[in-house]
Amino acid sequence: MIILASLCLIALFSGAFHFQSSLPAVNEHCLQFYNDQGAIEIRGTVDRDPDIRDKTTHIRLSATEIKLDEEWQEVSGTALLFVPRYPTYSYGDVLSVTGELETPSQLNDFDYEGYLAHQGIYSTMLYPEVEIVGTGKGFKPLEWVYSLRNHLSQTLAEVLPEPQASLAQGIILGIRGNIPSSVNADFSHTGTAHLLAISGLHLSIVAGILLSAGIWLLGKKHYLYIWLTLGIIWIYALLTGMHPPVIRGAIMASLFLTAELLGRQRTAITTLAFAAAIMVGISPQILWAASFQLSFLAMAGLIFIFPPLQALGRRTVRVTLGADRAAASVANLITDSFSVTLGAILAVWPVIAYYFGIISFVAPLATLLALPALPGIIITGALAGGLGLIALPVAQIVSWLAWLFLSYMLLVVNGFAAIPLSFLKVGAINTHLIWTYYLVLALALWLNSHRRQASTLTTKSLTPVKPGINKITNFVSKLPKKWIIPPLLVIAILVSVAAVTMPDDNLHVSFLNVGQGDAILIQKGNQQVLVDGGPSPQAIILELGKKMPFWDRTIDLVVLTHPSADHVTGLVEVLNRYQVKQVLHP
Repeated sequence: MIILASLCLIALFSGAFHFQSSLPAVNEHCLQFYNDQGAIEIRGTVDRDPDIRDKTTHIRLSATEIKLDEEWQEVSGTALLFVPRYPTYSYGDVLSVTGELETPSQLNDFDYEGYLAHQGIYSTMLYPEVEIVGTGKGFKPLEWVYSLRNHLSQTLAEVLPEPQASLAQGIILGIRGNIPSSVNADFSHTGTAHLLAISGLHLSIVAGILLSAGIWLLGKKHYLYIWLTLGIIWIYALLTGMHPPVIRGAIMASLFLTAELLGRQRTAITTLAFAAAIMVGISPQILWAASFQLSFLAMAGLIFIFPPLQALGRRTVRVTLGADRAAASVANLITDSFSVTLGAILAVWPVIAYYFGIISFVAPLATLLALPALPGIIITGALAGGLGLIALPVAQIVSWLAWLFLSYMLLVVNGFAAIPLSFLKVGAINTHLIWTYYLVLALALWLNSHRRQASTLTTKSLTPVKPGINKITNFVSKLPKKWIIPPLLVIAILVSVAAVTMPDDNLHVSFLNVGQGDAILIQKGNQQVLVDGGPSPQAIILELGKKMPFWDRTIDLVVLTHPSADHVTGLVEVLNRYQVKQVLHP
């Protein structure tokens, strides 16, 4: 421990020194030097996969040259470009852009300038003139990864309706730009927004699945199952865009796997401290990033707050249910899950309130009910996306399972968001209140630990609580035949929902809500005709997802009455996602 503490201190001070030296020097060779000085022309390379939204695309441009007095001069720095959704751009494209560089401004109470600064971005440019002067200039392996990621995203869009498709893209691939604002708001108000972000939670589930499958396929000889899991974890991190929360989750998972490989599994707090020290030492700016603070605090909550909550829950179950072992096992599973959720939320809610100005009162229960759908979404969604690259009809069938898990999660979140007073907007919070909260929480945990130690010394008759994972494993191992119930239940639900959504023979004419524009859906039996698509790709896809059965991805005829933007723009995405048999246009 002394050696580890010394290493952590060395990493901390090295990070502090590195932070000072890593701050950009603002001079004529720095891109931000030219902020707010009128229109200029710059050249650079797209260094990340573009973030495609409903009507805009956000592009990170790594600048290399700037045109001054009709001559190109070297420059360095990264700008965030806001351009129309169409035409599309790709990672590795070399762009020549003309527009006004601007210093990022505040967005209400949100420190947008600081948010971008943590990503190394100090300049923005709104709707510049863009010319592609080269392609394929990115890191080749990363080009392949982004290409695969975009193909998987397109497959999910083709086999799933909205909003399930965008939710699957966000959870599985980290592509969140297409998630409707109403869905984002519901997840935020219910305190379940962490389910949308690729994080340590997702990577833990993936690692568990891979370890089990690897042991079953390869056995434990030569630790091949660990090497396989490590490789796939980092490939998965690449597929999701290598965002900071993903990298942190991958590092944590890798440390645990490496410890098992070496036969020296560390305690959770030691691993957490060591991982945090490494990440801060390499990139000291993340110490001020909200995502890093939330990830660290959530893990600390599981380490320090979860155990006493678990013990309290199990004592309650033991007193309430007595000798009924089967019922107690199920009750312990539920209380353990709730304790995990509540432990993480108690650790992070002051920071969430500080950064986002909101406190959710239903977060523990909403997370507890929505969380069981997450493994099903990851497994069935990834399987549907992968199969779609080979055989789209097969992927369509698998996607029905993904649709069920996604719809369940949306049902839970939407239901809790509809509860009056489910959240509170608190505005700005004084940091002294946050420090006071954590000091009181730490004192309560310390007193609780000493009280339990005293109780253990004076009361020898208490039976120690077994680790939750062993109890759950034993309970499941005693009931192997019941594993057949969940798949049968899923099939029964799918068949029931499909039967309810079967079309009738009546004529249905729906005027779709697409904002300022027109879109009409005409349905009779299995035939569907779409007239115009409105100005918003997201709006028309969302409306079609509401009106059409989840299993139907075919439109018999698309009619364009005239080629204005408020009629045709949405149809581009319709043609990308649906099988359109015929198109009629002027």
